[in-house]
Amino acid sequence: MLVYILHRGTWAVHNATYCTIIHIGALCERVMPTSTVSLQTTVVGSFPKPAYLEILDFFASGAKKPGLLGTNTDAYSEMMAGLSEGQRGKLEEDIVRATKEVIQEQVDCGVNVVTDGEIRRENYIHYFCRFVEGIDFTDKTEIQARNGAFTAQVPTIRAKVAWRGPMSCAEEWKKAQGVSSVPVKYTLPGPMTIMGSTANIHYKDDKELASDLAVVINRHVRELAEAGCKYIQIDEPLFARKPNEALSYGIACLDRCFEGCPAGVEKAMHMCCGYPGYVDQTDYLKADNQAYRQIAPALDESSIDAVSIEDAWCRNDLSLLGLFKKTKVILGAMHVSSSQMETVEEIRARLTEALEHIDADRLIVAPDCGLALLDGDHRPKLNLKLANMCKAATCVPCAVRKRGAEDAADESPKKVRSA
Repeated sequence: MLVYILHRGTWAVHNATYCTIIHIGALCERVMPTSTVSLQTTVVGSFPKPAYLEILDFFASGAKKPGLLGTNTDAYSEMMAGLSEGQRGKLEEDIVRATKEVIQEQVDCGVNVVTDGEIRRENYIHYFCRFVEGIDFTDKTEIQARNGAFTAQVPTIRAKVAWRGPMSCAEEWKKAQGVSSVPVKYTLPGPMTIMGSTANIHYKDDKELASDLAVVINRHVRELAEAGCKYIQIDEPLFARKPNEALSYGIACLDRCFEGCPAGVEKAMHMCCGYPGYVDQTDYLKADNQAYRQIAPALDESSIDAVSIEDAWCRNDLSLLGLFKKTKVILGAMHVSSSQMETVEEIRARLTEALEHIDADRLIVAPDCGLALLDGDHRPKLNLKLANMCKAATCVPCAVRKRGAEDAADESPKKVRSA
């Protein structure tokens, strides 16, 4: 059965499998068949910790905070220092249990590529830094963080950075993958983001510090790949805060982080505009999302396979997606610091718009950022929001994008992964 609808001078002829658009006065000019696609879903990183897991983190509920960075760093240090061998064993059991639970929650919501929820970390940056030589967590320094969004007491870089250990990212990933029925992505903080979350009093040159940090991170990227991890993400929200520095040396250091990463491993980078201090905070100074447009061409020429950006909170001009000719885009479709519930229809409509600017095989759906803020009173909404996002990513209307001769001439080859 065909249904004819007149809308703004355009007839749309609908049936179950296609939509034919006929412009009045040009009946034979163009036919745009429409199908539906199911897009891959993932998450960015963090998940709320269950109440039984005694790890304090910077998402901990309580008094409203101007920003998260530096929150509970001392409390975590004191807690870990005071644990007996038996208590450390019990904590590890609880971590594995919590990891299994948050992974299963993601799977139940429909997420295709999950994370371990960063369950064992106090936050996504400083946990890793605790195992880096040269970074002092005892004598901290106050900084103006995130372009002056707030002040924070942060660890201090007092000597050349190098890996000290004994933590192994590969071993952590293997534990998470061992309790998951779907692929687990492992996340690491990037050089610029570590630099923006610490105070440097040793290095005279930021590029040198970033390069040394890239060497440390690359060690773990290689070990993760060797262990079998197929999805590795480096978090660089500072790219949005400092796009000029990202272009000057940040992207080159990102490439160094992934150096030697074999084919078959998806190399992703997450770049958000910043966590507020609490859910529904309206006065937090986010980074300017125009930074995405500024550095997109350089990222597209980098070694990464996928770039994760926010869209739910900021509503980008979606022509931004067209700047990525070869790179996949992990598009934020769920607002992670809002108590408002996005509907399936709202999210799916936005994804349909996105597909006007990027091919379906290069669009992945995710929340804007990590999910750990949605804790406490907001916890019941988290899975509902995430399930809506995943449902919206199925059966997304996708019109065939008609390519002219100019488009075909400009079409770039897909990225060749490093070997």
